[in-house]
Amino acid sequence: MSEDVPFKQYVTECPRCQQKVTAAIEAYNDGFPNDDFNLMRHLIARCGLCFQTLLLEKEKSAANRFERELTCVWPTPPRVMAETIPEDLRREHLEARTCFKSAAYTATVVMVRRTLEGVCAQHGITKRPLYKAFEEMESTGLIEGRLLEWAQELRLLGNEGAHFTGKPVTRQDASDAVALAEALLDYLYVFSAQFTKFKERRQEATKMAKIATSATGSEFAGSATETP
Repeated sequence: MSEDVPFKQYVTECPRCQQKVTAAIEAYNDGFPNDDFNLMRHLIARCGLCFQTLLLEKEKSAANRFERELTCVWPTPPRVMAETIPEDLRREHLEARTCFKSAAYTATVVMVRRTLEGVCAQHGITKRPLYKAFEEMESTGLIEGRLLEWAQELRLLGNEGAHFTGKPVTRQDASDAVALAEALLDYLYVFSAQFTKFKERRQEATKMAKIATSATGSEFAGSATETP
């Protein structure tokens, strides 16, 4: 243990609440986890809003003291979106996340719907209403049956948010909408591109193997016809 006793509370970003919260400390430990002589402090804390257990981490500062705002390392914070996703779509989705962090759940699902509209526009699909655009994406092979179902459900949820119905959007629905929209973006702009490159590499390897086999066969045939 370090001689510096930790504060009873710290500020951190709770991955579950997706906003900065005050976390109460329940236990802590200091050590050198990477054998690099950088003293790290790990603290078990409790979120002041949702009561989620958090693992906080902080490296000791040059002034040999720990700061009051710490980084949460568990549960895992929201990941950074891949740069292969177009910037304007990342911006729309980030705004949806920001709305969720602010507990603006209706605004969250509306921003998710805007993100989906942006996906269609990025692929040159301008059909209206939006469900017809999704159907065209399926017919052209951009998305498959399950992804079409996801997109349509997100569209319906976005419609509920965009029009007054007297029915509030729940936190769970907003959270699911953000997660499913991110999964859809990953499929279209990350995994599909990665799979295409994988197939191209496999095809190139097969082509080169055939060329090598053909060359070897030709050399063998030539040597077999030579006169002793």
